[in-house]
Amino acid sequence: MPPSYRKSKLLRRSRVFWGSFALWRPRLVFWCGALAIGVISVGFAELADLAQKALMTVTSSGEWAFFLPLLITPIGFVLSTYLAATLFPNSQGSGIPQAIAARHLHDEPDRSRLLSLRIAFGKIVLTALGLFSGASIGREGPTVQVGASIMLAVARFGGMAQARGLILAGSAAGIAAAFNTPLAGIVFAIEEMSRTYESRANGLVLTAVILSGLAALGLSGSYNYFGSASAAPVQLADWGLVLVCGVGGGALGAAFSGCALHFGQRVRRWAQPQPLKRMLLLAGACGVAVAVVGIVSGGTTFGTGYDQARGAVEGRALPLLFFAEKLLASFLSMISGIPGGIFAPSLAVGAGFGSTIGSLLGSSVALAAILGMAGYFAGVVQAPMTAFVIILEMTGDHEAAIPIMAVSMIGYVTSRLLSREPLYHGLSRVFIAATIRARRAIEKEGVTE
Repeated sequence: MPPSYRKSKLLRRSRVFWGSFALWRPRLVFWCGALAIGVISVGFAELADLAQKALMTVTSSGEWAFFLPLLITPIGFVLSTYLAATLFPNSQGSGIPQAIAARHLHDEPDRSRLLSLRIAFGKIVLTALGLFSGASIGREGPTVQVGASIMLAVARFGGMAQARGLILAGSAAGIAAAFNTPLAGIVFAIEEMSRTYESRANGLVLTAVILSGLAALGLSGSYNYFGSASAAPVQLADWGLVLVCGVGGGALGAAFSGCALHFGQRVRRWAQPQPLKRMLLLAGACGVAVAVVGIVSGGTTFGTGYDQARGAVEGRALPLLFFAEKLLASFLSMISGIPGGIFAPSLAVGAGFGSTIGSLLGSSVALAAILGMAGYFAGVVQAPMTAFVIILEMTGDHEAAIPIMAVSMIGYVTSRLLSREPLYHGLSRVFIAATIRARRAIEKEGVTE
């Protein structure tokens, strides 16, 4: 065999090898990104738990330590707002509106203003700071922005053109890994993030959820977010909970989301002349108010509210006014502008509302708490399928599947009648408009120069 023939054959094999590597490279980067979301979500959860435990340790270390939030909370709010505005812009709030907004933007620089690895890092650190400060926030919404940011980086590093689909996949993987609810992650992506079914993106979403879920399971094991519940309607009064929790929870959720959109708009107008200075003043004032609410409630409104919600799901009645105190603390934390989500606090508010209704009607507290979570959550996000699936997966209460489904739908319909604009999509328009203004300002400066 001539040497030239052998050389040509080796060259052809080399081209096939490198050609296959170029073909597999985007897939490998995508898989690594999905696994990274699962690992980072678990680390984020641990950091959030440590921040809350640190606050509890500090506020229980002496006779007057219980009043330390009057100092810690406003300082933490101001510091978080300052860092978010100066070092990590667009990390404020939940993070879900930023992910939704990025899917509606078409230019890579515009998307990168809302989703980036820098913002993801800032989101994690500042959410932990907020929890240490006693803010009534959660880590689940921020995990959506973190997941979407990782997947947008995957699109860039892997040379993939499916940015919108990857943002959707990262958001779904974030929810799935944060709550250990893979089905809810998929439904959330379809119902809330995209508001439609996209057949092209379903493979990306499913693969990302599977891989991130496997990574999270490998580190944390298999578990239900709120343990395993078996509450089911056994008497007529229990079925009455479906209507009361659906209508009441939906109305409360509509009030929260409507007030958040209305007051958010007024705050932006008020802060316009001196945005940084005035937002720092607002953050400090909200921090003082959150601290006062926390002290009055005995510290139960600080943090995510996970322990209170789980206790109610397990049948331990919460104080009658806990849901109102938690709702107020969550609203103040949200309008302050600090990074942090509303998923977990919303579940705590719903569980508290259901617990109160169950106590007043003499019904099962556990069932009422589960139905209250579904009704209120559906009212806030106006996504009934997501509410039903996520509550079912978090509690494992398959015996109450039909009541949970019914109360989610009633809560959604009630909320839509009272507040026509979904919260996350209303907030996403704010980020879209701000991003377009920033781009135009840069273009104008370029033309002027």
